[in-house]
Amino acid sequence: MSKYLDELKDILRPHLAKYGLKILPRGQSQFSLVRGSEIVMTVRDAQEIVELSYKQKKYSYDKWYTKPEHLAQTILNVLEAQEKEVSS
Repeated sequence: MSKYLDELKDILRPHLAKYGLKILPRGQSQFSLVRGSEIVMTVRDAQEIVELSYKQKKYSYDKWYTKPEHLAQTILNVLEAQEKEVSS
């Protein structure tokens, strides 16, 4: 696992139980956030960028500008919004 993804997972890990999610490693350069057998989101380290796949869309973040703590906050914001959408 890349250093970037390791840092990202360490930041996300304490928050994931709130959303019923777990981290599923998928090779050296990616992991998925899963709820049961459903893949909610996949994060892939593609050298200079990090790709986030969510609801059949891909989002790319430049690693130079988007540090792991910033991407973690983005992911948590998306999960929070999804939680509100489901509960309303």
